Amino acid sequence: MTNAIIHPILFYDDAPAAMDWLRKAFGFQESFRVPDDKGRIIHAEMHIDGAIIMLGSSDRERGYISPREMNGAATTHVNVYLADPDTHHARASAAGAEITYPLEDKEYGGRGYSCRDIEGHNWSFGSYKPEVPAR
Repeated sequence: MTNAIIHPILFYDDAPAAMDWLRKAFGFQESFRVPDDKGRIIHAEMHIDGAIIMLGSSDRERGYISPREMNGAATTHVNVYLADPDTHHARASAAGAEITYPLEDKEYGGRGYSCRDIEGHNWSFGSYKPEVPAR
């Protein structure tokens, strides 16, 4: 039996610019990009410390929209485990990430912070790592 793996997919009005920003602000590295003939992103993958996200350009007809199109509302919050949230927080802050919860020790364990990216997707980065319960 294999373990399930979850990769969130995020949609951006300007996916190429978002990819540049995710690299600069959060340290993601591009793995794969499929552009269309208009410069939009059909599918892309980025990674950080072994974790992968997928992303693409918004597509209203398919219902794939950026939080920008919902007055900043978002239905997803991506949580990323990192060993050093303090250094990551400094990098994201310097790149202009909107910090929504300050860097702090958490009541449930670990240390981390939350922010929004350039199009309003919600992110948390921290040292808390949830585990699958033992059977």
